[in-house]
Amino acid sequence: MTSDLTSTPNPLLSELPPLGVDADSLALNFRQYFGHTLGRDRHGTPPHCFYTALALTLRDRLVERWKATDAAYAASNCKRTYYLSMEFLMGRALSNSMLNLGVVDSTGEALNRLGLILEEVAEEEHDAGLGNGGLGRLAACFLDSCATLQLPVTGYGIRYEYGMFRQHLEGGYQMEEPDHWLRNGNPWELERPEFTRRIQFGGRCDYYRDSEDNLHVRWVDTHDVLAVPYDIPVPGYQNGTVNTLRLWKAAATDEFDLSEFNAGSYPEAVAAKNAAEHISMVLYPNDASENGKELRLRQQYFLASASLQDVLLQWTRDRDDDFGEFADKVCFQLNDTHPTCSVAELMRLLMDDYFLEWDPAWQIVSRTMAYTNHTLLPEALEKWPVRMFGSLLPRLMDIIYEINARFLKEVSQRWPGDVGRLARMSIIEEGPVPQVRMAYLAVVAAFSVNGVAKLHSDLLQQDLFRDFYELWPHKFNNKTNGVTQRRWLAASNPALSELISETIGTGWVTDLQQLRKLIPFADDAEFRAKWRVVKQESKLRLAALVQADCGVAFDPDSMFDVQVKRIHEYKRQLLNILHVIHLYDRIRRGDTADWTPRCVLIGGKAAPGYTMAKSIIKLACSVAQVVNADPVCDDLLKVAYLPDYRVTAMEVVSPGTDLSEQISTAGKEASGTGNMKFMINGALTIGTLDGANIEIREEAGDDNFFLFGLTAEEVEAQRSAYNPQAMIEADQDLRRVMKLLESGHFNPAEPGIFDGIISSLTVHGDYWMIVADFRSYVEAQRRAAAAFRDEERWTRMSILNCATSGKFSSDRTIQEYNAGIWHLKPISAARGGKCA
Repeated sequence: MTSDLTSTPNPLLSELPPLGVDADSLALNFRQYFGHTLGRDRHGTPPHCFYTALALTLRDRLVERWKATDAAYAASNCKRTYYLSMEFLMGRALSNSMLNLGVVDSTGEALNRLGLILEEVAEEEHDAGLGNGGLGRLAACFLDSCATLQLPVTGYGIRYEYGMFRQHLEGGYQMEEPDHWLRNGNPWELERPEFTRRIQFGGRCDYYRDSEDNLHVRWVDTHDVLAVPYDIPVPGYQNGTVNTLRLWKAAATDEFDLSEFNAGSYPEAVAAKNAAEHISMVLYPNDASENGKELRLRQQYFLASASLQDVLLQWTRDRDDDFGEFADKVCFQLNDTHPTCSVAELMRLLMDDYFLEWDPAWQIVSRTMAYTNHTLLPEALEKWPVRMFGSLLPRLMDIIYEINARFLKEVSQRWPGDVGRLARMSIIEEGPVPQVRMAYLAVVAAFSVNGVAKLHSDLLQQDLFRDFYELWPHKFNNKTNGVTQRRWLAASNPALSELISETIGTGWVTDLQQLRKLIPFADDAEFRAKWRVVKQESKLRLAALVQADCGVAFDPDSMFDVQVKRIHEYKRQLLNILHVIHLYDRIRRGDTADWTPRCVLIGGKAAPGYTMAKSIIKLACSVAQVVNADPVCDDLLKVAYLPDYRVTAMEVVSPGTDLSEQISTAGKEASGTGNMKFMINGALTIGTLDGANIEIREEAGDDNFFLFGLTAEEVEAQRSAYNPQAMIEADQDLRRVMKLLESGHFNPAEPGIFDGIISSLTVHGDYWMIVADFRSYVEAQRRAAAAFRDEERWTRMSILNCATSGKFSSDRTIQEYNAGIWHLKPISAARGGKCA
C-alpha cells in the first residue's frame, strides 16, 4: 500500500512548530543528535562528534529558514541569478552560521551547560576545500552578501573530494599532501539525488530531420557520468533568508561492470566508476600533462552542463517548454573564464533538447550570460586545443564554430577587409595547434563584461579586449570587488567589532559605510588607547599562531609586516624577501639607528607545477632560518613562513597585522581582496598603484597609504630599454643584497639552488620589474617604519584605514552587480515572498 504525499491535507507536509534558538532548546537538540543520531556517550567520543552534533543542531534552524526562502521565491515568480564558479572558498561554516542566525551567545551558553567550550568544539571543523585563493573567497563573500541583501541568487560549483592540497614544509621546500576535507563528512550539506543530471562526453553528432523537414542534432555514443547535487545553506545576516550553494559530485552511471567482475577482472570492473569520480576528486589537477588538461576541461564542462540542466529543469517543471520569458527571469553570472562552456552548452540544450531554432536560442543566451574577468595574465584566460575540445565535446565544438562564423561576419561588416582584426578577434586562434579562446567566447556571448577594479576594467578595454570594446563598448563595466564584513570583522575580530559597536552602534554590520562615523574618534586619545589594546590582543593571537605553526617567536611590540596570498611572480613575494635581506644586511653592518623592530610573515601556496614559485618559498624559508638564528637580529628582525595558509588562518592573520604588503607589479593584479580584509581590520597598506590598491588609497587618503613603484603605464614604457643589471650596479644596497644571494649565504649546504631566481632578476630581464621598484620600495618601508615608531600617529592612521574601508564591502559590490547587471528584486521570506 502506498500513500499519496501530495494529497491535501497531509499531516506529513504540515508545518512543524518553529525550533527555539534559546540555550535550552539548543542544548536539548544537541543532546538528541549526540546521543541518538550519532549514538555517542561520554566514553571514547571523538572530538569531531561534538562539532557534528552542534552543526546538525544549527542546520535544523537554517533548514527552517531555507524552506521558507525557497517558498517565498517561488511565490513571487521573481527573476533569479545563478552564479557559476569553479571555486567557493567558504572557510568554516559554524561561526558564520551562529553569527548570521544571531545565536552566538545562546550556543555558547548551551555548550557550557553540557560541560563543553564553544571555541574548542569549533576548532574541530575543517576548512571546506572548495577553492584556492581570492577567486573562491570572493565567490563566498558574494553569496553571503546576496543572502544578506535578500537577493534570489543560487551558487553552482563542484563538490571536490580533495581541496587544492595541504601544504607543509620540509627543509623549506613545499610538500603537498591530499586535503581530504570530507573525511569526517560535511554536516552542513544535504544530498539531493532526485536532481541528479547526466553529463555527456566524447561520442559523435548525428544529424537528422524531423517530420517537418527541420534539421536537428543528436549527440550519441557518448561516455556519460552523473552529476549528483549536494546543497549547502547560505544564511543572510539575521534576516530569515537562506540561499543555496549547489555543488555537483561526479558518479558513474553504473557502480561497476558486473560481467567483468564475475570474470575476475576486478580493476576493469570499477574502471568506469573511478574515471567518473576523478572529475570531482581534486580541485585544480596539475595540467602540465595532456591528461591533466583534459581533466580540467571535463571539470569545467561538468559544472556548466549540470548547472544549466538543473536551471532548465526547474524552469520547464512549472512552464513546460515555454521559453518566452526565460531571458527576463534568468541571469547566469560566469565567475571568470572557467565556466564559459556554459555559452555553447545552453545553445545545445535549447536547440537539441527543447528544439529551439538558432536565432531564438542565441537571443536567450546573449541576454542571460554575464561574464566577470578576473585576470590580465594571458596564461589564465583558458585556451583549449581544438583537437582535444572536439574529441571530448564534439557537439559544443560544432556550436562554437557556428558562433564564431556568425560573429566574424559581424566584425567584417563593421571593418571590411581588416584581416588582422578578424584574426585577432576570432574565437578560434589559428596556428600549428589551433586553440579555442574561451575568454573571447564569453565576451561574444555575454551582455555584460566586467572587470573587478577600476584599473583592471580600464586595462581590459584598452588592451586585452580592446577590439571587442571598440565593437561593443556598452557591454563593458567595472564592479570593484569587496569582502563581507560579517566574516572578516564581526566574526574574525570580535574584540574590535565590540569596540566599534560600542562607539558608533551596530549598523555597520550591514552598512559598512557607517564605519566613517569612526573618523572623528581618530583624534580622541582615549579611543586610540582602546584601539591599541584591541590590536595588541589580536597581535598576541597571531603571535601564538606563528609560534605554533612556525616555531618562531614574534614580539607583539614589533611591527607585524605581513604578506599572505597565492605565491606567484607577479605578486612579488620575491621583492619582499629582498627587502628582508636588505634589513638583515643593515643589522649585520650596524646600521640600526632609529630602528623599528619588525616581524615579517609570509604565507601562501604555490601551484604544484610552478617551479619558480616553489623556489621563492624555499628562499623565504632559507632567509628566515639565517635571520632567526643570528643573535644580532634577535630583538630587531624575525621572519617566518606560515605553512598551509587558508581561510581560518587569515581570520587570525588579518586582525593581527600592522603592515599589509600589496606589492604586485602594477597592471597585473586584477583587484585583490586580501588588501581589503587587512584594511577593514585597521592594517596600513604598503603597495603599488595596482588593482584595488588605487581605490583603497583614494578612500584612506595619500597620508594613510605607503605608495611606491612604477605605474602600469611606466612599467610598459620602461620595458623596451630596461637594464636591471645596470640598476643593480647603481644601487649599493641592492648590490649587497645580490652579493649575499650569489655567494650562497642563505644556502651554503645546497649550492646553486637559487640560481634560477638570481637569473630571473638579471640575465632574463626581470620581467616583473622587481629591480626597478626596489629602491622605491625600500624608501616606502623606511617611511612605514618611522610612522610605526610614532605610536599615536600609527594608531590614528590605523583607525582611519578601518573607518574609510566601507567601499570595500561585498554588499556594495553586489548592489552594483544587481543595479547594473542582474536587476533582481529583494524578496523577504518573513513577509510571505513580497519585495523587501
